Amino acid sequence: MKFINAATCTWHHAVGEDGPKPDPDPAPNRLLTLEQWHAVKDHWPQDLKVAIEFPNDVDIRELAPDLHRIALVVLEFPKWTDGRAYSQAHLLRIRLKFKGAIRARGEVLVDMMQLLARTGFDEVILRGDQSPAFAQKALDLFEPVGFYQGDVAETRPWFLRSAA
Repeated sequence: MKFINAATCTWHHAVGEDGPKPDPDPAPNRLLTLEQWHAVKDHWPQDLKVAIEFPNDVDIRELAPDLHRIALVVLEFPKWTDGRAYSQAHLLRIRLKFKGAIRARGEVLVDMMQLLARTGFDEVILRGDQSPAFAQKALDLFEPVGFYQGDVAETRPWFLRSAA
């Protein structure tokens, strides 16, 4: 899991004086809202990789036709108790076979690290009061043993893995 510092991230929003530009010009490393993506996807170069901020109350399958053009999907946790982004990440990895990066942002806590990793996230922006060192410890907690249930990395349950 990569811990991203929002201030030093290589992906940049397309903003103007009054906020997000409704129809930004093509440029590398653009981090676009879903609305911006819908406005530009038909006329931007097909080989220009983008990052999309995807709301957690929209069906993630909406991105399916464009996944080959997307390098990063940023999923939002508006509250730490709102787990819809876990389902979105799982669908991206398992059903849609998305190979790009999936980032968690918002109310992301150390306690969420295991489930984030197991549902397909590979980058996080931790909430400001959370420690990356503690988050890494939480990730390493089950590393040597593993989990009984399958997840996005290993879909077989433990009893099928040990029989093989």
